[in-house]
Amino acid sequence: MSTRTPVSHNPVTDRSTISQARRIVIKIGSSSLTTPSGVSLEAIDRLTALIASLRNAGTQVVLVSSGAIAAGLPVLDFDKRPKDLATLQATAAVGQSQLMAYYAQSCHRHGYTVAQVLLTADELMRRTQYNNAFRSLQRLLHLGVIPVVNENDAVATQEIRFGDNDRLAALVANVVKADLLVLLTDVDALYDGPPTRPGSTRIARVRSAEDLHDVTIGTTGTAGVGTGGMVTKVEAASIATGSGIPALLTAASLAAPALAGEDVGTWFEVRGERKTARSAWLGLMAETRGSILIDDGAVIAVTQRHRSLLPAGVVDVRGEFEPGDAVEICDVHGTIVARGLINYSSHELPEMLGKSTAELREALGPEYDRAVVHTDDTVTRDSFGLTIRP
Repeated sequence: MSTRTPVSHNPVTDRSTISQARRIVIKIGSSSLTTPSGVSLEAIDRLTALIASLRNAGTQVVLVSSGAIAAGLPVLDFDKRPKDLATLQATAAVGQSQLMAYYAQSCHRHGYTVAQVLLTADELMRRTQYNNAFRSLQRLLHLGVIPVVNENDAVATQEIRFGDNDRLAALVANVVKADLLVLLTDVDALYDGPPTRPGSTRIARVRSAEDLHDVTIGTTGTAGVGTGGMVTKVEAASIATGSGIPALLTAASLAAPALAGEDVGTWFEVRGERKTARSAWLGLMAETRGSILIDDGAVIAVTQRHRSLLPAGVVDVRGEFEPGDAVEICDVHGTIVARGLINYSSHELPEMLGKSTAELREALGPEYDRAVVHTDDTVTRDSFGLTIRP
C-alpha cells in the first residue's frame, strides 16, 4: 500500500461532528490508568467499554496508552519511578506485558482483539520505518483489530525517546490519517491558569497559538507517575492541528460525554491542511543531516511561491549530507524556514553557490541542471505550525 495517500477532507470540524469520525486516536496517560498499588482494572474496563462502543458504531480506534512503567513499579516492589535509564527500561519491560494482558482480557469481553505496537522516535525518523508503521497500523485497523501503541521504553535511550506519549499520539494520528486526536488526562480541560487556583477558568476552544499567549501551563502531572503534563499535551495538539487533525483534551472520566459532542474539555481547532504521509514524515519526524542557508529572495520563492530551491539562492552550507538526506533550510540568520530532501551532497554544493542552473550545466555538465531541493520534496515551517523546531 502506498504511503503517498491523497489529502482528504476531514469530516470532523467541531464537537457537533465528532460522531462522523471514521478513525480516532485516543491517548490515555499513566495518571488516568494507575493507582499507587498498580494498574486500575476499573479504569481499563471503562476505557475499553468506550472504545467498544465507538467500534460498534463503525469508528476505528487506535489507542496510545501510557502506563507500562507505572504498571511495573508494584511488581518490582518499587515505591517510586526509577531515575536511571536501565532500571526504567527494566520496569517498562515488566509492566508492558502486564498492561497488555489487562487490555487483551478487557477487550475480549467486548468481542475485540488488541495488538501491541511498540515504537521509538528513531524508528519514525527513518522514512522506511515510518512507512512500515503506516502499513502495519493500516492493516491492523482493516482487520478489525484495536492497536495499542506505546513507546518502546524497554529499548529507547535518552537521546531518541519521545519523552512522553502525548507527542507520540499526535505522530501516530498523522501516520494513520486520523480524523480526531483525543488526549485523556486527569484534568477536565486546559485552564488559563493552574486549575486549583481561584479564578482560573476553562478554555473551551483554542483557535490558534495566540489564544494561549498569556496562559500559564503546568509541566507535571498531578499523580507523579507520568512524564508529560499539560505542556506536552498542548504541543501534541499543535502537531495534530497543524496537519489537519483536530484535537480534544479532557479527563478520562469525561471521555464518553466529550466524544458524544458535549461541551466538556478543550477543543483545538485545525490550523493547517491535511498532509500526505510523505509530507508528514518530512515535516514531523525526518532526521536532518545538515542545513543550507538561502537568501531572502529564495526564502520567498520556497515558502510563499512554493518554488523549487535553485543553486543561485543558496549562500552557505553547514554540516555533512548526501543526496536524498533531509536538511534544514534556513534564512541568512539561521532561522529554519523549511525542511527538504537534498539533491546534492555537502561536498558538491559549495562550488555551486550563487550560480544559475545554466551556468552549472555549462561548467559541470547536464546532470547539474536540477534543483537543490525540489518543491515536491519540501515542507515549510509554517505548514506544520510549531512542530519543526531548531
